[in-house]
Amino acid sequence: MGKEKKSIFENPLFSTKIKSANVKLRETLFGYFLGPFGALLASGIFTSFLNRYWTDVLFANYKVDGQLTESINLFLMLLPLLSVVLIVAGNLVAGQLIERTKTKAGKARPWILLASVLLGVACTVMFIVPMGNGTDTPVLTMVLTAVAYNLYYSVAYPLYSTANSTLVPVSTRNGNQRGLLASFSNFANVGVMGAGGMVFPMIIVWFLGGWETPDKTAWTVAFIAIGIVTFLFTVLQYYFTRERVTEESAYAAVAVKEKISVKKQLKAVTSEGFWWLVIVFCFLFQFGGMFKNISITYFCSDMFSGTAIGGEDGSGAMSVINILGAVPMAVAMAFIWPLSAKFGKRIVVLIGCVIAVIGGVIAGIAPDNFYLVAVGVALKSLGSSPACYMILALIADVLDHIEAKKGFRCDGLTMSIYSSIMAAATPLATGIFNAISGGGANIAANTVSYIWIETVAYGLCAALMIFFTVEKLLKGDRAVILERQKAEALANGEEWIEPEERLRREEEEAEASADEARRAELKAKCEKKGLNFETEEAKYQAKTEAKRNKKKS
Repeated sequence: MGKEKKSIFENPLFSTKIKSANVKLRETLFGYFLGPFGALLASGIFTSFLNRYWTDVLFANYKVDGQLTESINLFLMLLPLLSVVLIVAGNLVAGQLIERTKTKAGKARPWILLASVLLGVACTVMFIVPMGNGTDTPVLTMVLTAVAYNLYYSVAYPLYSTANSTLVPVSTRNGNQRGLLASFSNFANVGVMGAGGMVFPMIIVWFLGGWETPDKTAWTVAFIAIGIVTFLFTVLQYYFTRERVTEESAYAAVAVKEKISVKKQLKAVTSEGFWWLVIVFCFLFQFGGMFKNISITYFCSDMFSGTAIGGEDGSGAMSVINILGAVPMAVAMAFIWPLSAKFGKRIVVLIGCVIAVIGGVIAGIAPDNFYLVAVGVALKSLGSSPACYMILALIADVLDHIEAKKGFRCDGLTMSIYSSIMAAATPLATGIFNAISGGGANIAANTVSYIWIETVAYGLCAALMIFFTVEKLLKGDRAVILERQKAEALANGEEWIEPEERLRREEEEAEASADEARRAELKAKCEKKGLNFETEEAKYQAKTEAKRNKKKS
């Protein structure tokens, strides 16, 4: 018999850099903030500017008296709406690919590595589409735009987004640590929106020709650079993450022998009330936010063009408003996690949604008053921050609860549905926005889209949180899961080791291995330079002890 072909993830080159049993700083920083930030950078820019790029750059040659032709308006309405079908299908396929993946690297991380290439290529291809000459029927431009759009949103983004969303539930069972990772992961999402809303308007004005005289070549060069950044940071995320819950099942020999069908998984999740609450919450929260992000550039042009703070096209006001929205979110990062650990995620998210509604009402009182809008947006951003940071932790709690009740996990399916909502919300909101506003030409529709749709969505989210009490059940759920794992391990005649103890032993082994490698390097250095190994080793140990004592004190 020939040798069994090994997975490439058996190769040490693809091993995770995270060896610790507990979540530590570098995993949090590189795996759940910087990595996702770079991976989602293009998406954050697309949300606020892709539609404006279409209307004011790609199809600008076809405007008559400042208005796009009826055929182009119809195309810009139908493309995102019809693409929703492919986007949802792409996310569902991605979820099942993840659910059926069993490698040493886990089930989600391998797909993040593949997505690094797809994301980089797809976000670049979006800006290679030719503009057309303004006189012919732009059929080729439309076709290539549709292909490029779906390459990103129906293939590359679903694969990454579903895998990225799955990482938090499978990272650890420690609720506090999982909440911290969820906070940083979603902070990355907020960060890319901030980069898109605050920094990119200035790049457009300074380097891309502005909206009045856009430079198509400059747009292409900019997104080649963004594509490279996307690739590198997504690879960084792969190396600085670890799936402890996936490993737990593998080591405990309780990995389900039979393949759990999609039908069985779907029945498990849809029969759980808490699952429906969190999924509807996600949809309302994301859908409202996408309307705000798509319409802000039009809203600021309508309300603040020609003013001292808005500048010629309102982009100055947009940058300031986005900064005022981002600062409260950044500040909230410092206390959302500890508050959630003390009072519970549900209460903090609920109160936050109420504050967001108040902010929306203030902004809507006088939408042409920059100061009221700024105050309202700041309050709305502060109030929405608990949900932004904690949504993945809320979903993870529900997945643990379902595992305790059904005996198997539904991470892939649930996260594919969650990612479908995340991905489909943008094109769905874009299509509806273009339909009701005529591509941003209707001032009233722009105002409703920017302020009121999100405000109403936050009110509905607050109502849903009243009934979301799954946190009270988690301690008992954990005991049920451990007891099941122990029983199956013993039934298979295997030694049962508590997951925490196994992870502790692994960490000790990794540290011992690293120290052995360090000693070997030191010996080689001493031999080369004629130094005494015992003396140099004593110096190293003294420094280590001093650091340890300093940390304790």
